[in-house]
Amino acid sequence: MKELVEQINAQFEAFAKDASAQLESGNKAAGTRARKATLEMTKLMKDFRKVSLEASKK
Repeated sequence: MKELVEQINAQFEAFAKDASAQLESGNKAAGTRARKATLEMTKLMKDFRKVSLEASKK
């Protein structure tokens, strides 16, 4: 679970960097990378939810 949280944090950092690059300088490629990061974070969040529910049942 710790590794999963680290992956989520890494994806969020990548998203934040690319989203700010798009907002500040209008970098279209950064916007594409930010959207891709949100899709990956969605998958990771679903995995976290499964793992978290399993851990709470123990």
